[in-house]
Amino acid sequence: MRTGNIRDYLYEEPGPHTRKRIRIFTGIAILGLLALLGLIIRQFSETGQFNAKYWSFFTKWTTWRFLGEGLLTTLEAALTGSAISFTLGFLLMRGKLQGKIIRGISSFLIEFTRGVPTLLFIYFFFLVVPKTGWKPSAFWKITLPCAISACGVVAEALRSGVNAVPRGQREAALSLGMSERRTFYRVVFPQAFRFVIPSLIAELVIVLKDTTFAYVVSCADLMQNAKVLISNYDAMLSIYLVVAVIYILINYLLNTLSERIAGSQRRSVRTVTEINKGAAVHG
Repeated sequence: MRTGNIRDYLYEEPGPHTRKRIRIFTGIAILGLLALLGLIIRQFSETGQFNAKYWSFFTKWTTWRFLGEGLLTTLEAALTGSAISFTLGFLLMRGKLQGKIIRGISSFLIEFTRGVPTLLFIYFFFLVVPKTGWKPSAFWKITLPCAISACGVVAEALRSGVNAVPRGQREAALSLGMSERRTFYRVVFPQAFRFVIPSLIAELVIVLKDTTFAYVVSCADLMQNAKVLISNYDAMLSIYLVVAVIYILINYLLNTLSERIAGSQRRSVRTVTEINKGAAVHG
């Protein structure tokens, strides 16, 4: 079954030997990280980084409220940027499935957005765009560049999902009198979207990480608010450590969600495959 094959390519479950190697390397990596963590803690202790003055302000509600406000801005920028990148990516994907001229333009835009660093897009919106007369807020100076930078990857992910849908379903819909447009939106794309949900969630993680460049445009996100706290309390290490933990937790939750969705889809494919095999045997 074609849909099952492409999922195996993207989310193939490791075999016994691969799982054994993974466990070995994971154990080695954990031991190495624990040793490194021990050295870091020792160094911090010797340099006085565990002194109360570097951590006591975390007992204040105002500190967490300030970080929370920055976190909300970060999440808002990431979600808004992801929504925009999905819209742009969908349009580029549709363009790449059209005629030669439109396909060429879409392919160029996809490669352009994938090849240009996000930071360069940010500087463009920060330095060049205001000279045109349009002066976007700091929020949009970080959100739009992140969205544009991600839209090419989203377009390719969506296209791979469309290609994963068996052609027989499209042909069956057309034989029933459905138009090409209706077939795409009612039959092909809903299935394609389910295939690429894990990839889209993974791209959301990337967009979330890209928002850390918000300091360039002085947007009051989590990192910018962290810099304010650092200037107030002169505690760079402790604040950046807490912010890093926050980012790790968010990314972990998103990755866990992606893995669960991918696992659910694999189980669905197995069920459908077993049903089809059973029907073929009884038939």
